[in-house]
Amino acid sequence: MLALCGLGAGWGIVPAAAQGKLEAQYEATLSGIPVGRGGWNIDIGDDVFSAAASGGTTGLLKSFAGGSGTGASQGRVVNGALVATGYQASTTTSKKTEEIHIVIDKGNVKEFGIVPEPPVDAERIPVTEAHRRGVWDPMTASLLRVPGTGEVLSPDSCRTGAAVFDGRMRYDLKLDFKRMENVKAEKGYHGPVVVCALYFSPIAGYIPDRPVIKYLATQRNIEIAFAPVAGTRVLVPFWVKIPTPLGPAMLEATSFITAPQPPRVAKTQ
Repeated sequence: MLALCGLGAGWGIVPAAAQGKLEAQYEATLSGIPVGRGGWNIDIGDDVFSAAASGGTTGLLKSFAGGSGTGASQGRVVNGALVATGYQASTTTSKKTEEIHIVIDKGNVKEFGIVPEPPVDAERIPVTEAHRRGVWDPMTASLLRVPGTGEVLSPDSCRTGAAVFDGRMRYDLKLDFKRMENVKAEKGYHGPVVVCALYFSPIAGYIPDRPVIKYLATQRNIEIAFAPVAGTRVLVPFWVKIPTPLGPAMLEATSFITAPQPPRVAKTQ
């Protein structure tokens, strides 16, 4: 379920430097039954940013399909825009641990790798060099940056799209406005969120006959709700809902503590 956060949206330009931070905790459920927990820390400074997430299975799911994972991205804040320079992810199951890293320069993948290297599958659509240009990593792609100086939470915030490369697969994401809602975390944020429809289109690096890929690509009822990071024009997923054959899957913030950070003052003699 932690991977659902990576189905967020990383697009848009912030018009001016802004600083804020977020400490959030999420719970994943399937048909209302808890199946996972995770945490997300985001720090946006005046010239650098970082985002890190971790999570794992819980409850009954852990007893027969235990797993955990971490993900992180970092980069620079350039003229207000979040420009990623690197992404790392690690997943561990009972069978193996896998590490992914991506080095990015101005939206283009300069270097990437998966350890251990996955076996070649003739059915997998190959990822070309062209597929790795003009892309976001999945972690930075979960930070929705709203351009302009108007309301951060508005229907226009959802009307956008992005190209994502996660080290193995290249896919497109598209958002569209659905509605405004109010939310209340157990700790921290309570207030409005903008709810967007989320559409997933696989491009390369996937096996076409995989049922989960087919299902996500044809699904038209995925929703994602974005809440603001205080002191910035950046929105972060508060909850994600995905219908599944086993019932609704949901990842929702139980704690969403965000605060602005004062601009760093240059030292003078």
